[in-house]
Formats: sequence, structure tokens, C-alpha cells
Amino acid sequence: MPLSAPFAHIRTWIFDLDNTLYPKRSSLFPQVERRIGEYVAQHLNLAPDEAHRVQKALFRSHGTTMRGLMVEHGVDPHHFLAHAHDIDYGLLAPSPGLDALIGELPGEKLIYTNGSTDHARQVLARLGVTRHFAGIFDIVDGDFRPKPDPIPLATMVARHKVEPRAAVFVEDLARNLEPAAALGMTTVWLRHDGPEWHRARQGDTFVHHIIDDLDAWLATLVRLPSPFD
Repeated sequence: MPLSAPFAHIRTWIFDLDNTLYPKRSSLFPQVERRIGEYVAQHLNLAPDEAHRVQKALFRSHGTTMRGLMVEHGVDPHHFLAHAHDIDYGLLAPSPGLDALIGELPGEKLIYTNGSTDHARQVLARLGVTRHFAGIFDIVDGDFRPKPDPIPLATMVARHKVEPRAAVFVEDLARNLEPAAALGMTTVWLRHDGPEWHRARQGDTFVHHIIDDLDAWLATLVRLPSPFD
């Protein structure tokens, strides 16, 4: 069955991972954020409140806390990632509905994440959707350059032979969509109630579509009942 317009031409589906492929209400990413806060506190010898402030400041300035720690404090990124992703993945519930919906999408599916490949594999396995994804492009593949840096995106496009004008990128941080739009991709922002700098601003022409729920949006595309109906 053909997809609903204006996505009928899409042949490559690129998904962010955290707070996108699984919902922000999940208890998974708060564990990651807590582990990152612990790392900042331990590495910089800071009290928890000050570590949280520094963590968020580094994220805003450098795209990820890890990149900020690398640039400003010489942190080993592999050591950081191992600590940040030492979490309980069992708290993430399987999603048969998402499995069915992604399975109906024509073409190739990819993950593009500021996290690690191991983290992405754990998440995909818990959700029950591993079989649908042809590849994962992680922060290591991108030479530790986080979104929205256009260089790793260009590397991913070349590595996976993506035709940008036949690709869509779905992401929960609006600013990360700008390089994708510049390449000619269709962009989809998964809206949420995060900080102001997470959101699309009026006049952000690189945000082509705004959705509030990934599963419900996919259901409209493939004309299947939403798992939430």
C-alpha cells in the first residue's frame, strides 16, 4: 500500500534514538542523564547541583555534554560513553505496535544517534524493532562530532548511500534538523515540552513537519490503526 502524501517519495527513514524512537515519558533516558550528571560531578569534583548546571551548559555549548568534556576537560569519550550507558534497559517496555508500524514503511531504515552503537542496539532489542534497521550511525562514527554538526551527517549519507531528497529525518531536538534540510531531506520534529532551546522557533524553515506522537504519525502514513486507538 502506498504511503500517504507528502511522504510517498521517501525511500530512506532516518530516526534519532533517545526520546524519539521511544517516548520521552519512558524512564530510560532519565537514567542516562543521571549517569552523565554523576560523571561530571566525579570528573570535575563538583557538588550535584553545580554538576547539573555544568552538564546543561556543556550540552548547550557543544551539542553534547561529552563533547564539552572532551573539548574543555580532555575527557576520554569511550570512558564517558561506557559510564553514561551503564543503565537498566529492562525498564524500557517492548513496543509491538512500533514494530508493526516500522515494518510497513518501504525502503531502508537507519538510526542516527549522539549515543553509542551499543546503546542503540540495546534500545532496539528492548523495543523489538532491531530487524527493521539496516544500520546505526553513532557518535563514534561521526568522530565524536554531535548533531547538528553537518560533517557527520554528510559522512552518514555517503556511507549508507542515502539520496537526501528521498529521505526523511525524525528528531526530537529541532535544531538538529537544520543540516538535514540543507541537504534536501524532509524533516520531522517530534514536539515535546522540553526547554525552549529544544524546540522549533517561529521562522525555522528547516522544520518541515511537526508531530506529537511517533506511533500515531506512522499509523497515518501506513494507514494502520494507531497502537493508542
